[in-house]
Amino acid sequence: MNFILLVVLIVLLGAHLLQCWAEMQNLKSLKPDVPAELTDVHDEKTYRTSQEYPRAKTRLELISSNLSLAALFIFILAGGLPWLDQTIRSLGLHSVLTGLVFLGLLGLAVDILALPFQLYSTFVLEERFGFNRMSLSTFIQDKLKGLVLALLIGGPCLAGIIVFLSTYPAWGWVLAWAGLTVVMIGLQYIAPNWILPLFNTFTPLEDGELKTKILDYARQNGVTVQDISVMDGSKRSAKSNAFFTGFGRKKKIALFDTLIDKHTPDELVAVLAHEIGHWKLRHILKGLVLAIVKMGIILGLLSVVVSYKPLFTAFGLEQVSVHAGLFLFLLVYTPVSLLLSVGTSYISRQHEFQADAFAAKTTGQPEYLLQALKKLSKDNLSNLTPHPLKVVLEYSHPPVIERIKALQRMW
Repeated sequence: MNFILLVVLIVLLGAHLLQCWAEMQNLKSLKPDVPAELTDVHDEKTYRTSQEYPRAKTRLELISSNLSLAALFIFILAGGLPWLDQTIRSLGLHSVLTGLVFLGLLGLAVDILALPFQLYSTFVLEERFGFNRMSLSTFIQDKLKGLVLALLIGGPCLAGIIVFLSTYPAWGWVLAWAGLTVVMIGLQYIAPNWILPLFNTFTPLEDGELKTKILDYARQNGVTVQDISVMDGSKRSAKSNAFFTGFGRKKKIALFDTLIDKHTPDELVAVLAHEIGHWKLRHILKGLVLAIVKMGIILGLLSVVVSYKPLFTAFGLEQVSVHAGLFLFLLVYTPVSLLLSVGTSYISRQHEFQADAFAAKTTGQPEYLLQALKKLSKDNLSNLTPHPLKVVLEYSHPPVIERIKALQRMW
């Protein structure tokens, strides 16, 4: 076996085993007794269910990830990559179209492999724990809409990368970076009013106590709110959430209908204050800048990989191409991405603490956010005692107990 191929496969396996070990440690960290911070919202039955849920999810995720890795290794070792590349090249298509078909078929294969697990997760596992509200028709529609968006947005982006890196090997990545930056910024304006409504219905929040409290809070804190919407989250799940997205006049504040059903107006104001805090503290802008910088680094590394012929040879590819190089880059970048996520996840967790503090200070009533967090953790069956390694590797939000303790220190 080629040495480079062996190294890549070993590193991929090592990254996978690290994630599996983190999952197993996470299950071992489940505690038999309700943490003292949440005894006021959890009874014995709901707490036991909140432990059964992550166990069931983890088992499914481990089976899915193990089979996916096995399928990838079989595909590579059986010579599937050069076979696919040569088969598509034999069609005599334009080089850009060849690349799009190559990457599209690989993406489709990944989706097909994941489909049984998605169906089981949605209609068996989530159903068993009382979360699923999605019909098979909605599931299929979501899949088709996602495919159309991938073709309309992802297709041109991939085509641009292929063209730029093929035409200008030395600095084409800079042009690709500039193009993708425009797309990323544009989506911040397009998504709230064009993409999100494809999947959910947004209706204006009705006049009443809640709307009055939200508008009063926003006005007191110098925030212009033009769009407060209720999203039909119950169309898919019983889980609750809220979000703030977009820039300028395209900002959208959305409350899941399931969230409104389970919380008092003061708790909902506290939740929205947290989301507004992300905007006021420029977390959304910082996240976008960080994503743009990260994209530039990725494209710079990609430009090196797509011209490194020994890597292509190691995988049995006779010709160097941008489209095959993209796939090889994803393999090489997977373990690097896992390590980089440690830093980005840490920044995200710090932003959550800061948004909590902002909400507590500007409402002057941290107890409402505290109570909302407790209810959300109960209603969403959150793991209350995750293992530190799992948190470091994957958690974009701090564990709820850490957030509770931080708020309690403000009293």
